[in-house]
Amino acid sequence: MPHITVKPFETSSITLGKYGEKTEVLFKAEDNFSKDELIAVYHGNENFLLQLKKNPESWLLKYDKVTRPLKVNLVKQAIGDIAKHLGLETLQSNITIHETKVRLSSAYEKRIEDFTNINFPFESLAIEVGFGSGKHLLYQAQKNPEMLFIGIEIHTPSAAQVLKQIEILGLKNVWVVNYDARLLLEMMPSNSCHKIFVHFPVPWDKKPQRRVISSAFLEESMRVLQLDGRLELRTDSPKYFWYSLETFLGEGVAKTNVEIRKNEALEVTSKYEARWLRQEKDIYDVYVTSLEVSETRILDFDFSFKEDIVYKKEILDKLTYKPQLFDGFFIHFERLFKIADEAILIKLAFGSFDRPEHKYIYLDKQRAYYFNANPVKTLTNYKTHLKIMEYLNV
Repeated sequence: MPHITVKPFETSSITLGKYGEKTEVLFKAEDNFSKDELIAVYHGNENFLLQLKKNPESWLLKYDKVTRPLKVNLVKQAIGDIAKHLGLETLQSNITIHETKVRLSSAYEKRIEDFTNINFPFESLAIEVGFGSGKHLLYQAQKNPEMLFIGIEIHTPSAAQVLKQIEILGLKNVWVVNYDARLLLEMMPSNSCHKIFVHFPVPWDKKPQRRVISSAFLEESMRVLQLDGRLELRTDSPKYFWYSLETFLGEGVAKTNVEIRKNEALEVTSKYEARWLRQEKDIYDVYVTSLEVSETRILDFDFSFKEDIVYKKEILDKLTYKPQLFDGFFIHFERLFKIADEAILIKLAFGSFDRPEHKYIYLDKQRAYYFNANPVKTLTNYKTHLKIMEYLNV
């Protein structure tokens, strides 16, 4: 990901305002636990953070993982504008922008916030969870031009590459979402989807809690799927196959329709599947069909903060940096950043144990808000938000 290595400099030279024509510095925040700093910028109609990591002989100015935009060029341009404006002595850089590369087609890039109130331009839609190189996703979109395909991929470079392919192929029926699929499913309308593909998910044999397939994922998938819609899992991992089968037929599942196939050839094969087939590995397919019409889900949660929640020095004493566990959710205040003496920025993880949110909260003496974007509108996140307000109300 984009970054530059520079010689140490006086950070007091970082002031608010314009850096070139397109980059604006909103504030600078100092890490309360180290000498590192964050720089909040506005560029290309997006707010995001840059990290300034300080080593003895050189400093690293890089993207922030929590707030990074999908368009990597925005980060490169912001870093370049700041370095040029401040006259930084660059030791190493990978922020070169290659103008000859295909420009990302933003019309097909969707943020998770877009799904709060969204209209689908096609009568039927399908979802692919973790599309990787996008070969299966793009093939399905070309084969079924009357259907909308929503590809969800948490790996940013993969999402960016598929956006380029969408433009090269001239497709009009693919949306790309660079986010956690488990959270996006909670945003999807009930009974809206024809198919959900989960092809070759990461097995996570040593960390099974990180697997995308779970009882909660099954429940959300069945709610999102239309009557007779189908969740399709394809895996080369025997352990994942048996784990998924146990999940789909578990004690908490009252009624289900499961179909199993082994070594069935698909019309399109990814390079990874081709490698496993050359190795004569078995491929397992598990299909779960939706058997009922689900109730409509209304997303009307408000994630704004009460007017009396503002920055007060008492907050610094009240915050605990150990994870706080509650019934069905958690809160972990991870780091604190000071913005002069007037404001703070809190980095935290919270929400569901198996699909947590990672956010920053900005507080000054007049207001408080989630920097960059609000949490996903789920009931679990809203319960957590109420508890967060209790902690910040001093």
